[in-house]
Amino acid sequence: MQELVRDEVASGLILPRSDDEISTNIRSYILACKVDEESKVEQIVGFCALHIHTVNLAEVRSLVVSKDLRGGGVGSELVKQILKEAESYEIKTVFTLTYRKSFFEKLGFVEIPKSDLPAQKIWADCIKCKHFPVCDEIALIYKF
Repeated sequence: MQELVRDEVASGLILPRSDDEISTNIRSYILACKVDEESKVEQIVGFCALHIHTVNLAEVRSLVVSKDLRGGGVGSELVKQILKEAESYEIKTVFTLTYRKSFFEKLGFVEIPKSDLPAQKIWADCIKCKHFPVCDEIALIYKF
């Protein structure tokens, strides 16, 4: 998983997560995999996580797809699965912070002011960002 996000973490598109953080939250992640036809080994080609903040609020985080498969629907399918999971928990609102506004809008998310996000989000995650405190990500929400 770390290999798949290395470039995006370096560029500041995705927050860095330590191996310990990933291990602690591994059940939050869903994976997209494909079998390499030559080696017959299953490879992770994308993933994202559903992070639950409150009974009614969750977040799509750490969305990444292998560069060679971007634009092929893998990311959209990952987010749709995350939304199904959130709905199954009866969570009313899912948000994301992203540089890919149009991608999420195509999936039914709408832009909101970042000031509408919970304060614990800013201090728990954003403090780790290389762009903090000058955040240029866009906040979007999806409501069921």
